Amino acid sequence: TTFVSGSTIGGVEGGNNETIAFTYAGTQFIGSVYHDDQLYSTSLNGGSVATFGTPLPTGGDPGEVVVGASLGNGGFANGAVYAGAENGGKIWKYSSSGGSPTLFATLPAGSGDVRQILFDPGSSFNGNMLVSTDNGHIYRIDSAGNVTPLANIGVDTEGMDIAPTGFGSFGGDLLVGSEAAGTLHAIDSSGNVSVVGSAGEFPGAETVSAIPTGLDTSNLLEGFYVANYPTDIQFAAASNFTGIEGDVIVTDESAANTLWDIHWDTVTSSFDKTQFTLTGNSVGQFEDGIFVTPLRASEGASVTPEPSSLILLGTGLLGLAGSLKRKFFS
Repeated sequence: TTFVSGSTIGGVEGGNNETIAFTYAGTQFIGSVYHDDQLYSTSLNGGSVATFGTPLPTGGDPGEVVVGASLGNGGFANGAVYAGAENGGKIWKYSSSGGSPTLFATLPAGSGDVRQILFDPGSSFNGNMLVSTDNGHIYRIDSAGNVTPLANIGVDTEGMDIAPTGFGSFGGDLLVGSEAAGTLHAIDSSGNVSVVGSAGEFPGAETVSAIPTGLDTSNLLEGFYVANYPTDIQFAAASNFTGIEGDVIVTDESAANTLWDIHWDTVTSSFDKTQFTLTGNSVGQFEDGIFVTPLRASEGASVTPEPSSLILLGTGLLGLAGSLKRKFFS
């Protein structure tokens, strides 16, 4: 279903409704649109859309602007909001009320442009911020803004999430998707890289998102929210994911309505890939999104008005039902 209409977003973004990022911020949602430094916010029911903070000081066309927020791990304040632009290797920090952003971290020269920001929700990466770039570099950044290289995939890398514990030896690894190569890789905390989906296995791999366990189907806030480029924001309720909790979603940027469910098969010790059949509204291209879960909902409720507000970056999906072809791969 439509959570925020394009006309509403365009009304506060100067007519621009080319949605790119959309994240949960505890007491609000925060989003971005293409080629625009200005973020926007919405209430938890998708209403009260307004500009959020002052524009990012990128000094030019920002391209795709991504956002993420800390979860109170690794020395990061609970709910601090961070943003990065596609046209530069800088990460900026906002307070929960918006205001002017401050520079938090700068990636090393030659790193490429920021493509995704994710906060480790557990202990695999010590609660660090994880950042991917268009050159394939993956970085860890601690709460003091210190940047440490984790791995280099070598191709444009955007979508990221932590593999569920049920994913065999990959459980707890960082899963990253590369749209140009159509690959899916797993990276452990030491920076060792494994191929999960080989070249062409995931054409246009845009976003990677683990389906949380423990979703409450009676809580209307919980479920998946996604930027439906170039139109609006869509929502898939928690009930859509019953029976596939703990799987991983990968979206295909090269084709509309293409969304894959990746499941670890304990019998074959391999993954099987199922294409979802999407129902509901017509969709375009999946961009960034977020699952709102019981844990994140409670974290959001406890956000204190420091330089913060709770967000998180996940990655791509829409209402779903049924499946099409299924195949195995190593």
